[in-house]
Amino acid sequence: MPALPDASNGENRSSPLLWRFLKLFLRPFRGPVDRARRACRAAAYPIQGIYYFLRHPEFYPVFLGRLLPLSIISLLVYLILFTFAFIPQLLFLMIFQGKAGAWFNAIVLVLGEGHVVIQGLFEGFFVDEAQVDIFDATLINHGLTDLVAPHRLLFPDAPTSVKMLGKPTTKAEFQPFSLKQIIELVVFLPLNLIPYGGTVAFLMITGSRYGKLSHHRWFQLRGLTKKEMKRERGYWSWEYTWFGTIAMVLQLIPVLSFFFLLTTSAGAALWVTKLEERSRVRVGRPVTANDQAARNQPDEPVYHDGIYQDDPV
Repeated sequence: MPALPDASNGENRSSPLLWRFLKLFLRPFRGPVDRARRACRAAAYPIQGIYYFLRHPEFYPVFLGRLLPLSIISLLVYLILFTFAFIPQLLFLMIFQGKAGAWFNAIVLVLGEGHVVIQGLFEGFFVDEAQVDIFDATLINHGLTDLVAPHRLLFPDAPTSVKMLGKPTTKAEFQPFSLKQIIELVVFLPLNLIPYGGTVAFLMITGSRYGKLSHHRWFQLRGLTKKEMKRERGYWSWEYTWFGTIAMVLQLIPVLSFFFLLTTSAGAALWVTKLEERSRVRVGRPVTANDQAARNQPDEPVYHDGIYQDDPV
């Protein structure tokens, strides 16, 4: 009796064909979906930094002791601007944008002006040291003490990561003072005069600059040259744009802008810990299955000697 055809073989033959068809159909969407996923992941780090900062009371004295007085001064700056500059700009914008759009854009415009004043007067001179401390302490909390130790004195017996931090032994900057960044803030402020999309464009353009400087401290700790720093910033420019945009939105919130500078530093350090974990195995810990899986993910490159290389897997 002749054997009946095996139905399962037909199913097996059709399954690869169906899978190939789906891959061909979905291929045009892979790039946009991947970019959207990378943008969301990078944009989440400033928010994660807030949660992380609040969960670590050892960080509180850094804000209360150094930046709370500056927050009060920033409140006075915003009060002056909203008292004397808000109404004239609102009336001007209402001529072109209508009432609803004019209110929103006028508020963002005055907040941006206040940010320019505060950044020019305070951030580059009084805030950077506190940001470096939060960044380094976050790395220490995640077992990356060996990354910080060559660049500052540490006290291993201290009860918290913040108290472990001694004086830096090399140049320590969270972000280098950038006159170009301040000029860009001033130059692009008029974008808020454009209805609807102008404010979004202002936040993304200025946020891109801020985001590219958010890992400057990490590059310092790794001893990268300016050329290597520029190369890495270019590679991660898409992620830095979204990280910086969310950070800029947070920094435009009156009074809390200095607080969010510190939480954003924590968020930047949390991002670094993920990249470090994917690129190396910490001393004293065996390689686990999770380590191996993380190191083989194709969506992000791993770096070696300051140069990122795509994972061949």
